Amino acid sequence: MAGPLVLTAAQARRAAVRAQLLTRPRPHDVLGVVRRLGVLQLDPTAHVAPSADVVLWSRLGSAYDPAELRDLLDTQALVEVRMMARPAEDLRLLTAEMAAWPGEGGLTPWQEELVGWVRANDAARRDVLAALRADGPLPATGLPDTCAVPWRSSGWTDGRSRGRLLDLMVQRGEVAVAGRQGRVPLYDLASRVHPGDEPVPAAEARAQRDVRRLAALGVARPRAAQAPGEPHDVGAAGVEARVEGLRGRWRVDPAYLADWDPAEARVALLSPLDRLVMDRRRTREVFGFDFTLEMYKPAARRRFGYWALPVLVGDRLVGTVDAEAVREAGELHVHAVRADPAHDDWTPAVRDAVGAEVDRLAAWLQLTPVREPGA
Repeated sequence: MAGPLVLTAAQARRAAVRAQLLTRPRPHDVLGVVRRLGVLQLDPTAHVAPSADVVLWSRLGSAYDPAELRDLLDTQALVEVRMMARPAEDLRLLTAEMAAWPGEGGLTPWQEELVGWVRANDAARRDVLAALRADGPLPATGLPDTCAVPWRSSGWTDGRSRGRLLDLMVQRGEVAVAGRQGRVPLYDLASRVHPGDEPVPAAEARAQRDVRRLAALGVARPRAAQAPGEPHDVGAAGVEARVEGLRGRWRVDPAYLADWDPAEARVALLSPLDRLVMDRRRTREVFGFDFTLEMYKPAARRRFGYWALPVLVGDRLVGTVDAEAVREAGELHVHAVRADPAHDDWTPAVRDAVGAEVDRLAAWLQLTPVREPGA
């Protein structure tokens, strides 16, 4: 019996970069990009630009128009599920689990608590469905807030009963985001939003999602820490692999293992929520790049910046750009351009290429780049 494939660190990096469409030639189609990436996180933070737009710009270049993404969401070619845009045809891989909410088999104590809370607020749930049936789509503020038992938590959702109920109703496949007014989601009955395709049985759907996830990641752990929104692990998808210098087993999509052509390499500025870097453990292991989103840290404790953009050069993550769009002034403030101390890739040519990419970002945003001393 053959053992696992043995990958060099460079092969693992290049598989990840290729899978994420961060090589030349660039793709040209927004829907095609999202289909390849599997999901697109719709985080509203717009310190530079909304994360989803930065993700698409970094693949498509300055020809990308954010109106294209809005149109795909408004026409429901892409469907939003828990702040993730997914191709509408992929909803059939989720609906069986939605119908079995909160899970099949034995439930955890936390799942039992969720079931009990929804059951205690069944009248409020029915009020929401009736309002949507009559007048949907509606924003959350246009829906009745009649929960008899308030939601309690130690986090930011504490006391936000209507919002938590809506989130759980999305998970149950009862309501769905039908579009947005600006940044505000509009809810409607899921039967009016989801395409209505026949659900794929849950076990088969999980296996298909693993395959699609690996196709989007290139190389990943078969098991990983739980992540909100979209997992980082890929189960038994692809081919078992070992990466030189790293412990444990990996899974790789062999479609990405062709010899590297230097013409593929390019410079990209990434959203800190980009799928190439969202699995922070994988980013450290495969790329040797220790990075985290610091918007929730006090300013004095930040190493990278509030919403720093990781810098990809070819198949290496080599630094960050700390920038901020100051739209009232028409400027993109570049606070710092930092080389990663773990790498020696930051040559004068790289710095010039990164600077040119910052200028392209500013031009796409229709802002004037303003660099602080040393940036």
